[in-house]
Amino acid sequence: MEPQQWTEKLKWRYATKQFDPNKTIDTETWQSIEDSLVLTPSSFGLQPWKFIIITDPAVKQKLLPHSWNQHQVVDCSHLVVLLANTAINQADVDKFIDFTQSVRGGDKDTLGAYKDMMSGFISRMEPQQKTSWAKNQVYIALGQLLATAAALGVDACPMEGIVPAEYDKILKLADTGFTTVLACPLGYRSADDTYAGLAKLRYPKSELITHI
Repeated sequence: MEPQQWTEKLKWRYATKQFDPNKTIDTETWQSIEDSLVLTPSSFGLQPWKFIIITDPAVKQKLLPHSWNQHQVVDCSHLVVLLANTAINQADVDKFIDFTQSVRGGDKDTLGAYKDMMSGFISRMEPQQKTSWAKNQVYIALGQLLATAAALGVDACPMEGIVPAEYDKILKLADTGFTTVLACPLGYRSADDTYAGLAKLRYPKSELITHI
């Protein structure tokens, strides 16, 4: 893809207000979108998140009243719910170190300094700080999701306009250590979505970017 083609893809995307409920994302395209979520970078590589993919119409319908009745939730092809691990602890650090050694090989002892750095970072955070940190990481995954969808010609609509606590109940997240941060419906825009043709509102580079 040429640089200008990538820019055009980003100009093409918008927060889709109306999806075509009769259009479904094909399996190959969806697998690429899931891969992009898995490949999202994170602080220390700890990946403090999970993603729930919902295609069941009945579950979507349950979530609708807790999504400010935004019909993107039920009309989309796939609904992604992004979760944060708000209870990250030493066990998560140990798991990541073990995983690193299993994938890359070598002596686990050489990872000792890295493990200590992560352990110290996690142990110094109060519960509220852990929650904020994990939620901030989830927004990195959201950015990767939106960019990937645009590159593949898939529409998306990031939604903070939901009630996370109600999502947690419906998705049975109690005692898992994970909580809902936001949702993102994906699919294909309806021909009736008037927002698709509106000019994109972005301040000029000269106002947003400084070169030093």
